[in-house]
Amino acid sequence: MPKATGKFPVALTLNGYDAGSIGGSAYLKNQTSMSVAFDKRLIEAGYAVMGVSTAGTGCSEGRLEYTRPQLGRHGAEAVEFAAAQAWSDGKVGMVGASYSGSSQLATAQNRPPHLRAIVPGMVLTDYRDAMSPGGVPAPGFLTPFRVIFRTYWSQLVTQTAKEEGDENCLKQIQKNLAAEDTNSVMNLFVSHPLRDDYLDTFDLARHADRVNVPVLSLEAFQDQAITPRSGHYQTKLDRTKLWLVQSNGRHDLYLASAFQTLALRFLDRFVKGTDNGFERDTPRTTVWMETFDTDGAPLDRLASPQARWVLQKPSIRASDLLLKEFHLGTGGVLADKAGSGPADGFDYPGAGVAVNDIVANSFWGPLPDNWKTTSLAYTSAPLANDTMVYGPGSADLWVAATGGDADIQVTVTELRPDGQETYVQRGWLRLSNRTLDTERSTPLLPIHLERADQLMPLLPGQLVFARVEINKMGHYFRKGSRLRIWIDTPSQTGGLVFDTFTQKQRVHVLHNAKYDSLVRLGVLNDVKGPPAYPECGKVMLQPCRPDPVAGP
Repeated sequence: MPKATGKFPVALTLNGYDAGSIGGSAYLKNQTSMSVAFDKRLIEAGYAVMGVSTAGTGCSEGRLEYTRPQLGRHGAEAVEFAAAQAWSDGKVGMVGASYSGSSQLATAQNRPPHLRAIVPGMVLTDYRDAMSPGGVPAPGFLTPFRVIFRTYWSQLVTQTAKEEGDENCLKQIQKNLAAEDTNSVMNLFVSHPLRDDYLDTFDLARHADRVNVPVLSLEAFQDQAITPRSGHYQTKLDRTKLWLVQSNGRHDLYLASAFQTLALRFLDRFVKGTDNGFERDTPRTTVWMETFDTDGAPLDRLASPQARWVLQKPSIRASDLLLKEFHLGTGGVLADKAGSGPADGFDYPGAGVAVNDIVANSFWGPLPDNWKTTSLAYTSAPLANDTMVYGPGSADLWVAATGGDADIQVTVTELRPDGQETYVQRGWLRLSNRTLDTERSTPLLPIHLERADQLMPLLPGQLVFARVEINKMGHYFRKGSRLRIWIDTPSQTGGLVFDTFTQKQRVHVLHNAKYDSLVRLGVLNDVKGPPAYPECGKVMLQPCRPDPVAGP
């Protein structure tokens, strides 16, 4: 509570970690899922700051259902509860990232009368995106997620409950830990390996168009925990009420001081109702470019990331992007027109190259010894102009596999004139999952159905057309750089650790006038960044390495 008398607007955090234990000693030591620094700024600005643990988590009763519809219903109840308190002025905003971001989107869809605005960061709208991106199982994400989840309850929430002498809370924690054993995302992964009617109820993006309050959205292109996909929920929001902040970097960018300053102005405008000019001086789209850590290690919650430069635009629609095509060709070339010559092939499965394993402090793992036989690389000529690549991309490939089904990874990199290769982005696809939702797919965004009755088995030697979604990106390729596309077996990317098909086979990629394999990227015109390249190793989650490929 602010150190004042009267009634206050409320900043509400709702999550499944420790939000209900706000104010305890663990929280005050920054051992919390919340941002103590941001909460302090909110309190000093005259907000009451409130935390609520979702059903079945921490001390809360009920059944844990993650992002299913009850999350939004309970969130709406929490908003109305906060608005009704004697110390509240009835105006409520919601804050927080990750689970706290998902809960905001879920709550706003229920339109509680006293909710004024939300500031969701790093939103996981659909557990399918984290469990099986592109249909490729990624169970390596689930175990650490469970460990973090349960650690908050068993250690940090428990510590606060003991300090407060809350015996009921301590008993409920034990019940919730036992219940999570049989109701975890790992159970969901096993019992619903593909999309179905039940799994669709976890998808918050389906009803994002019901959100009718102002939204300040934050996402990181290389988000090592959940990817930046978020079901592309922002495209369903009212553009007159949306402000979008994007950046290269990690899942924890909500802690950046610059973003929290912007978020406070946003809340002052739309929760307090202060006419501070936010709508007049804040661009609809802000992209932090080449963001880097100013101090501290990558896992230091007190570090304050900063952008090397900032791109600001009005709302960017797909129609605002120039469609740029790069065609795969003989000799590992990316060209402006369809290629020719025989197919290229690689041995599957390969070890692949891990990127952005921040726990191991490894940002670009070593190439395996046999990388020349387990991967394909295609490189463009030096770019004639500076090129701002923005949004999702699509690798449209004609492929055949000698043994049957296989998993494909497409990696986008920049080859700089100084011989350094910079990681940009990735995407994945299980080839039997290639059936498209033709109504929603676009040239830059392939959307796959992923349902059991829509799978298309890959017969040995069968030639098929498969579109691989490359996740959102915002990268400035300078004149003289070359674009490179790698195709290989899915490998660890941040917290995503894949369980790919293990049948040894040869995967072939065709590229000729009849079977034209290409990559489509979106380009923003009229963007001029600084001419000097950023220092290698400094750009957050976009590591550099010496070019391993001899020649083009």
